[in-house]
Amino acid sequence: MLFEEIRNLLVELFGQEVIVAEKTEGLQPYLVLQPERLADVCLTLHDHEQTYFDFLSCLTGLDNGPEAGTMEVIYNLYSIPYDHHLMLKVIVPRNQEEQPLPQVPTVSHIWRTADWHEREVFDLVGISFTGHPDMRRILCAADWEGHPLRKDYKLQDYYHGIKVPYDDHNENNGFKSEPQWLTGTSNPFPDKREKPA
Repeated sequence: MLFEEIRNLLVELFGQEVIVAEKTEGLQPYLVLQPERLADVCLTLHDHEQTYFDFLSCLTGLDNGPEAGTMEVIYNLYSIPYDHHLMLKVIVPRNQEEQPLPQVPTVSHIWRTADWHEREVFDLVGISFTGHPDMRRILCAADWEGHPLRKDYKLQDYYHGIKVPYDDHNENNGFKSEPQWLTGTSNPFPDKREKPA
């Protein structure tokens, strides 16, 4: 199915209001959906005989920054039998420091791969997925402060009383942006094999 055909199918099944916005030009067209309808739309796209998007290629979280005041979750779907692609997005308001995290319905019951992808977005970007069976951090420690991929993230100076050495890591470990020859010669790994006469 073409992008237009998939869009029209969704409008026919869910109504025009389910699509908040769309981008049709460019290499990767996409639909922006109402967040609260996301799981229903994804289940239909997975099960419908004309679409059968059986593979969630990627799920990505994006912080548009404090100025924009929004965050996004981007879904790249693929149908193996029909060989067609679709990108979906949901946009949610960005929370302030003392407010609860933005929430998006989980799709982990539709595509199992979403389980860890959603946990990664929760951990690094700070978007929670309602209905997820195990919504906890996956990369950072459980008591880590903040979400490292947010545009206003502030690095922790200490973690459990231990200094977190961010600033001089490369300088302290020998990387000076130029190769450092350990042997003092310009060719530290010369070819030691005998050359034929």
